[in-house]
Amino acid sequence: MQNPASEATPAPNFGRRKVVPRVCVVDGKLHVRDFLRDALEEIGFIAHACENEDALSQTVLEQQSDLVVLGLSGGGIAANAQLELLREIGFAGHVLLFGPRASPMVTAVYGIGRELGLTMLPLLPTPFSDRDLYERVAGLLPRDTIVNPTVDVGQALHGGWLELWYQSKVDARSLTVVGAEALVRMRHPTWGVFLPERFLPEEDDPHFGALSDFVLERVARDWRGFVTDHGNVELAINLPLTFFERGDAIDTLAQQLPKHAAFAGLIVEFEAADLVRNPMLAKRTARQLQLHNVAVAVDDLGEEWPLLMEFDDFPFAELKVDRAYVTGCADDRLKQTVCRSIVELADRFGARTVAEGVETRADFVVARQLDFDVIQGFIFGKPMEPHKFVRRVLGKPVTLPAE
Repeated sequence: MQNPASEATPAPNFGRRKVVPRVCVVDGKLHVRDFLRDALEEIGFIAHACENEDALSQTVLEQQSDLVVLGLSGGGIAANAQLELLREIGFAGHVLLFGPRASPMVTAVYGIGRELGLTMLPLLPTPFSDRDLYERVAGLLPRDTIVNPTVDVGQALHGGWLELWYQSKVDARSLTVVGAEALVRMRHPTWGVFLPERFLPEEDDPHFGALSDFVLERVARDWRGFVTDHGNVELAINLPLTFFERGDAIDTLAQQLPKHAAFAGLIVEFEAADLVRNPMLAKRTARQLQLHNVAVAVDDLGEEWPLLMEFDDFPFAELKVDRAYVTGCADDRLKQTVCRSIVELADRFGARTVAEGVETRADFVVARQLDFDVIQGFIFGKPMEPHKFVRRVLGKPVTLPAE
């Protein structure tokens, strides 16, 4: 009998495609589907998932899937039916089967897929690593750089493509999660996930206010989802200072705040450069927001810090040091000097300090030596979708990576 793992690799033409490939994960267990969908999205796919063949046909056809990842938790009969359905609908993509290498059921299902004329990728034996998964599907990813188009934010709002992702904020001493920053992302149906620089409008764009309204509504909704199982989670959002030039801005924000006994407040982040340009509006807004249990943080603070020393009053609860002065600070005394000055400034005003962009253990050690209160950066995780944030971060111990 031929070993499934010895089959040929995918047709090379697939990798020349100029769009992000789509994958459908099929398995009877929700946690398996979620794990594989997340892993495949991180590799570079647009991923969808379904429980059984009832949803398989619709998902594959609507999403024009290029790959189906098939698990066997439902048994060999169910897997057989799913393969036959793929043949019936004329599925021309690839199928990746995962399961124990020595299992007769796995061997049988794999053979059925080949007999049905489906293009079967080499078997993914369980248990498998991220590297194992990547090696099986790497041939399906575009070999050339994808040139993503700039998408109008109005189109994204109308299409429901916007999401909030969350990056944890970790206490520098206790290594406990003290909150998270919400960051907007776009999930384009063709091109995948976009970072904000691809779609954020100019401040005079008519959709700028609508985007801010979206962030307020979504963070309140996500907080309600977090609190059910994990209690209050301190969330922070980025809003432009110009948003508060609107006469109804404070009331709009206050109306969105959760009316829940566990809600302990929200943090709104203003860019340091905006604060310096219009300190009167920033301070007035911060004082008004305090009445609604909303604190204001100064975000991306760097070269502007000496100007803050001139403030007589300081209604800002948090100073977040720009990653440009944090990343690599372990080997840069000038960056350490700037960070130390900002920490001392924060101590003077009674504000909390956050080191942004901490990516290495060495930078973490220096940030803690500099007496930062909170650490935020890839060392403790990238921004992630709400369901990933719940599963991977909330209620889980924080571990510091080894050297």
